[in-house]
Amino acid sequence: MKLSIIIVNYNSKKIVKECLVSVFSNLKKSIYEVIVSDNGSTDGSIEMIKKEFAQTRLVENKKNIGFAAANNRAIEMSRGEYIFLLNPDTVILDESIFKLVEFMDDNKNIGAVGPLVVNADGSMQKQCKRGNPDFWNSFTYYSGLWKLFPRDKKWQKIFGGYFLLDKPNDLICEVGSLSGAAMIVRKSIIDKVGLMNEEYIMYWDDLDWCFRIKDVGWKIYYFPESKIIHYGGVGGSQIHAFKNLWYFYHGACVYYNHFFAQRDFFVVRFLYYAGVWTVFVLKIIVNFFRKEKIIGSQKPSSK
Repeated sequence: MKLSIIIVNYNSKKIVKECLVSVFSNLKKSIYEVIVSDNGSTDGSIEMIKKEFAQTRLVENKKNIGFAAANNRAIEMSRGEYIFLLNPDTVILDESIFKLVEFMDDNKNIGAVGPLVVNADGSMQKQCKRGNPDFWNSFTYYSGLWKLFPRDKKWQKIFGGYFLLDKPNDLICEVGSLSGAAMIVRKSIIDKVGLMNEEYIMYWDDLDWCFRIKDVGWKIYYFPESKIIHYGGVGGSQIHAFKNLWYFYHGACVYYNHFFAQRDFFVVRFLYYAGVWTVFVLKIIVNFFRKEKIIGSQKPSSK
């Protein structure tokens, strides 16, 4: 078995069906398995999957155990040489995802690789090509400084480190981290770095995993010759939006505390935590007046 495609679902019957249709209709010539790890859905998702996608292996978690934990339950039973994490609100466009596998086969020093991820309107989701969110990169991201110099290469390198703005979006390149919406990890590495960190209920688990993979000497690559659509924010994240806001910003602090806090001076640590929780409060206020809640970054619609 070359590839295990793992999808975590939580009350997303309609969109996970669209995702599975795109997988099975486009990936016909290759040997792979699909595992859906369901987090206690009550919307008929499980019944639909059993009836319409009998070839899918199903993990039925009794409750919502979180994104990282649900992925881990599926990884533990997977048989593939490579693990492909795929969000339920994604659409596979063609067989080009196997270019990712071929790329890793040809480059044995690469531990994880991710495709170009686009919004419904075709624009790029910058989260699929990121640096490491240390204090400076996080500050320029949350403060919006990265938006001030969109075309100046010199300043992009200084202020655009979170999204690696100095690296062209059509360039295959080494990055700090990928988007958990679509990323492939070499399974043999998981034995060395461990499964996903279940301290994160939602968000930041992908960055944590990428950091640990790089920390033991493996490379992380962005591979734009493969592309998928990620709608974003249309699944379980909207069901408990304010709780998920807490998960997002709490996760930012957990990540920083794990990998950067001990390296930074006290003042830097204070500024980081103060900045994160200030943005959290502002997001709460803004989302209170919005019908469609924004957890991380806003995704443009196809309309």
